Amino acid sequence: MRKPVNPVSVRLSFDNLDATEFEEFCFDVLKQAGYINVDWRKGTAKKASPSDRGRDIVAERERTDVDGLKYTERWFVDSKHYEKGVPPEALQGLMTWAEAEQPDVVLVMASGYLSNPAKDWLDQYQKNRRPPFRIRHWERPQLADIVTAHPDLIYKHNVEVEGFRSIAEILGAETERFEKVWYGRKPPDGNFDDREVPQSILDGMFTEMKRLEDKYGSEAMQPGSDFEWGMLSGELSALRWVLGDGWGNLDT
Repeated sequence: MRKPVNPVSVRLSFDNLDATEFEEFCFDVLKQAGYINVDWRKGTAKKASPSDRGRDIVAERERTDVDGLKYTERWFVDSKHYEKGVPPEALQGLMTWAEAEQPDVVLVMASGYLSNPAKDWLDQYQKNRRPPFRIRHWERPQLADIVTAHPDLIYKHNVEVEGFRSIAEILGAETERFEKVWYGRKPPDGNFDDREVPQSILDGMFTEMKRLEDKYGSEAMQPGSDFEWGMLSGELSALRWVLGDGWGNLDT
């Protein structure tokens, strides 16, 4: 039996994402984590988000007291996609708007880590200003924990995870097996038994077969034994399942 992935051992990389794509990832993380009324305050179709007014996302969290009373908390969320540690000055805009609008919780979601000066600044901010809201920050380990529980986020946003195949690798493997299965189903002499095939279609087929022979090598395109052909077909079916198709789809 396969053991579940240990969140502590999962290593994420957001190098494939720009700042806006990381914001979208954070938006989906909050939805998957159970937040409601999640509002991505991008305000523009452009890459930058000048209209977020100090916070990228506003969301609500449902809570239930021990006596059964239900209520919601309002969260202001700011995503930070930095190659190095997030500096203190990057947090000031969020705190300014939080003081003005007073959510219940302020959350910083970082693709890496907050710098030590930033954490010290937050500690002093809470001690000196005693804000009416709680301050939280999720760094890469916390995001790894959530991604482990919701692996669809990995593939939707092309997040790199050590030990996981990337979408590009999976698509490349599926394409290779599709092309080899397609080739293996074509008669090399163009004789389709009792079916009449127009010459123009045969010419196109031979051109494509020659392209694949040049791409993979003539020997690699031969169907091989029944076992090898079964393995190739099984791999194609499995890869298509990973990409969202049903089991057993071997259409070419």
